[in-house]
Amino acid sequence: MATPYVAIVGRTNVGKSALFNRLAGDRLAVVEDRPGITRDRLYARVDIEGRRAVLVDTGGIVGGGEDELINMVAEQAAVALQQADVLVVMVDGREGLTAGDHAVAEMVRKTGKPYVLVANKMEKPGLDADEFAALRLGMPLEVAVIHNQGVSELCEALAALLPAEGQAEEDGEPDLIRVAVIGRPNVGKSALVNALLGEPRVIVSDLPGTTRDSLDIPVTVDGQGFLLVDTAGMRSPGRRKQAVEFYSGLRTQRAVERAHLAVVVLDAAEGPTAQDAHLAGQADEAGRAVVLVANKWDLLRRHAFPEDEELTAAVERRRDRTLQRDFEQQVRRRMPFLDYAPLLYTVAITGEGVEQVLPLSAAMAEEYHRRVPTAEVNRALLQATERHSPPSHKGQRLKVYYATQAGVAPPTFVCFVNDKRRMHWSYERYLLNHFRQAFGFERTPLRLVVRSSAEGPFRRAGRPRAPRRRGGGGERT
Repeated sequence: MATPYVAIVGRTNVGKSALFNRLAGDRLAVVEDRPGITRDRLYARVDIEGRRAVLVDTGGIVGGGEDELINMVAEQAAVALQQADVLVVMVDGREGLTAGDHAVAEMVRKTGKPYVLVANKMEKPGLDADEFAALRLGMPLEVAVIHNQGVSELCEALAALLPAEGQAEEDGEPDLIRVAVIGRPNVGKSALVNALLGEPRVIVSDLPGTTRDSLDIPVTVDGQGFLLVDTAGMRSPGRRKQAVEFYSGLRTQRAVERAHLAVVVLDAAEGPTAQDAHLAGQADEAGRAVVLVANKWDLLRRHAFPEDEELTAAVERRRDRTLQRDFEQQVRRRMPFLDYAPLLYTVAITGEGVEQVLPLSAAMAEEYHRRVPTAEVNRALLQATERHSPPSHKGQRLKVYYATQAGVAPPTFVCFVNDKRRMHWSYERYLLNHFRQAFGFERTPLRLVVRSSAEGPFRRAGRPRAPRRRGGGGERT
């Protein structure tokens, strides 16, 4: 299910980043009373009144003048406006209506997308937002984000525009396994896609940034249909210099959101980098299964072992296994959160190792959509608690009542306890690892949601109890 995107747009210094921080629940964006502070789009996955969405913070759309940097920020914000599903249009109620607000409103109307108009900084008595009716976007909601006034009403208005859980439409054919190929620029993503297809469908160049957009390419292997999505290389935010790179980055993130699996391509010759870990972390945070592919393996092999030696095939295989083991240790140290993700070694330009990618993806997709009956889940839960008792918190022991699988893609389990505050993160990880082993979830992310019994469908704390029988059966006086 593709997660909808909500973009906060408006002219400079109306409070967009403050609203982003408020809805995201953290100080992720820099907030300062000076125009042009937000120079990059920020993203955060949020829950708005039970609706999941990706929140996008943007710089000011208009007002750059001769400042090249501000103009670039405006271009990036315009890209976010075009790619979003729902818009939050912000104006400054303290400063009043400006020509910049009219320019933003005109752009919003041209998109034809649903929106909520918000007048910020309305904390002082006597301020009037009626003048913003001239924008022809309806009457605004009056909020004061810094003081958390009117934010709950804004969330309710946004929730009415977002699809309910499970109602968003799937992209592509439902029986296709959607695989997003992601990675840094020039690691060989397009070459890998061409090798999987068996033909040069995608332009391959040594120049980084050749791929500018996400390309959907269907392919069938052994009767199973796949939708390969070749994406643009994603640079770190500090190195994105052009609006087209921001556009490519946003399209790549959306490709990950609507995929089942993400193939994260690494440059074996360079080794795993912080940016590789960042991209893989985005896929994991989105709940996507991940396949790690160390491409250009021949370059690392050539660097590690001299070519002038004549070796038997058995010795070469043994050396390769040793090199793979050392490389995997580096990857696991860099990406400990992906300890479940398989690691493949390929040479895309020759096809070496490429034949493993799609069959492995099909097996992982089966795990990714596997559902376990509730009875089996609770048998495994009982085994886990008997093997390792639940922890205590401030002298009070955690009681685990029951669990059920609430969803797939990724497999998500809900565990009901007496008080979720007593659940330590290490015990959550223990339960997830036990479920992983018990049900064969070897290569897929798992999620565990812990709820107190009062939050579940059966309010254990509120169940009426039968009166106790006392000896003699007589009535006490």
